[in-house]
Amino acid sequence: MIVKNPQFEISAVNPKQYPKSGLFEIVLVGKSNVGKSSFINTMINRKNLARTSSEPGKTRQINFYNIDNDFYFVDLPGYGYSKMSKQEQVKVGNFIEQYLQIRKEIVLIIFLIDIRHEPTENDRLMYNYIVNKTGLPCLIIANKADKIAPTKVDARITELQNVLNPLKDLPLLPFSSEKKIYTDKVWEEIEKYL
Repeated sequence: MIVKNPQFEISAVNPKQYPKSGLFEIVLVGKSNVGKSSFINTMINRKNLARTSSEPGKTRQINFYNIDNDFYFVDLPGYGYSKMSKQEQVKVGNFIEQYLQIRKEIVLIIFLIDIRHEPTENDRLMYNYIVNKTGLPCLIIANKADKIAPTKVDARITELQNVLNPLKDLPLLPFSSEKKIYTDKVWEEIEKYL
């Protein structure tokens, strides 16, 4: 897919602020620092439309990126960031859950994990929530594939499938924002839902 004019549209914390355009939404979830903003920038071939931060846990709102008036990439706040107060974690958790439960425009959840690490307890909770509570299609992206040897990527994907998604019912693809590899395969998956 060639993206011509992506725009940041709005940061929202409640339904009144969500865009009213009715465009399909592709939602990104994952722990803080897994690279959701970098994923968006790589997919749309822009340096910093989605603001990346060296400080994890910075995104505390739902960010809507309008992709050529065709659909939105929606970046949800990352989870599992310890410096956020318990109270703030609950607040953020509530508005994420509310968004995922009520938003009819969502056509796909992209769940990012780090290819180098075993899924955390929070990753497993999120996976179970997506599969059992939302009923929405999901694509799992194993990000940071540039951090391991290219020859080990396939084996690592198989290991992660076995750990996180033993029924193999969800596609799990490697990705690297750094090297911009694997983007075509990911677009192929995304386009099935648009």
